[in-house]
Amino acid sequence: MRNEPTAATQHLLQLMRTGATDRAIARELDVSLRTLNRRIARLQSMLGVQSRFQLGVLAAELDWLAVSGEATAVAGGSPA
Repeated sequence: MRNEPTAATQHLLQLMRTGATDRAIARELDVSLRTLNRRIARLQSMLGVQSRFQLGVLAAELDWLAVSGEATAVAGGSPA
């Protein structure tokens, strides 16, 4: 299933893209680390990838990584 990502999936990918720690991402999404890891694992499984790196590459290839100033604030970075 490689349809358009949900808003929640896109937000998760944007946060991962910033390089923020799992703890910071979980805090931003208001979920536990366990829930965050389950969401990432489910997304990896859905897309048929084995690693977060592969997930990022495929998400980029599918054009799922929209630029967002909101997500970059978590990692303390600036928009690319």
